[in-house]
Amino acid sequence: MNPNRLIRQFHRWLSIIFTLTVIANLAAMASGAPPAWIVYSPLPPLFLLLLSGLYLFALPYVRRRHTATANRSAR
Repeated sequence: MNPNRLIRQFHRWLSIIFTLTVIANLAAMASGAPPAWIVYSPLPPLFLLLLSGLYLFALPYVRRRHTATANRSAR
């Protein structure tokens, strides 16, 4: 399987996990002061989303530069 495809799928699942942790956080805050582990639970998926999102954002630019370099050297 293509590594870029795996990262894209990982990013999608992380977004679902992040959304669920935010919903759980909001529900816990509505019922009173939540414990610290619930408050900070969205941060690890958010950090991983940042990393995978930056990778996916930069991927077309890196691929375009690599293709342009390969075409230049083939001439």
